[in-house]
Amino acid sequence: MSKSLLPGVLAMAATVVASNILVQYLLGPWLTWGALTYPVAFLVTDLTNRLHGAAAARRVVLVGFVAGILCSLIGSQIMGEFGPLVTLRIAIGSGAAFLAAQLTDIAIFNRLRAGSWWRAPLISTLFSSSLDTAIFFTTAFSASLTFIEPANDVSWAGEVLPILGFGPQAPLWVSLAVADWMVKLALAAVALVPFRIIVGKLTLRPV
Repeated sequence: MSKSLLPGVLAMAATVVASNILVQYLLGPWLTWGALTYPVAFLVTDLTNRLHGAAAARRVVLVGFVAGILCSLIGSQIMGEFGPLVTLRIAIGSGAAFLAAQLTDIAIFNRLRAGSWWRAPLISTLFSSSLDTAIFFTTAFSASLTFIEPANDVSWAGEVLPILGFGPQAPLWVSLAVADWMVKLALAAVALVPFRIIVGKLTLRPV
């Protein structure tokens, strides 16, 4: 792998590892600290795509995917209060969501790269992060997918209550997904600032 990709590789690996650790710590009733770090992966992918192209971005994503698998393997061996920190459903959901979302991000970004500087990173991240949230929370917690890991009791996630405490009634995991999705959308907009600064400095020309 090219030395020019080393910063992206290290940033992606660090983001995935940090998110896998921080997801164990709650940030209020609906989020974990990992929800604040995980969206950085989309920024890393978009920066790599802009600076080095789609093929390079896919290589960086592959590194993140492997790092995620290693984290899942380690987490599955660590016992928490209610069993392994990483269950099979969480591992499958995490891996599938990451790979599908990041590759979607690359594809959309690539189609929009010739437009205004903000269009490709913003639109690609909005679509891909939404896909990420949908795949992960449905796979990990939906009662309709219990067959994936019958021994894993996720009935707690099916408790019906108002979405985010005040919306219509839905399973708890839907509130968790909505909160996660809202954070991703907010950070997608915020990430435009470092995206423009970093690309501008590294290319020495307007993005």
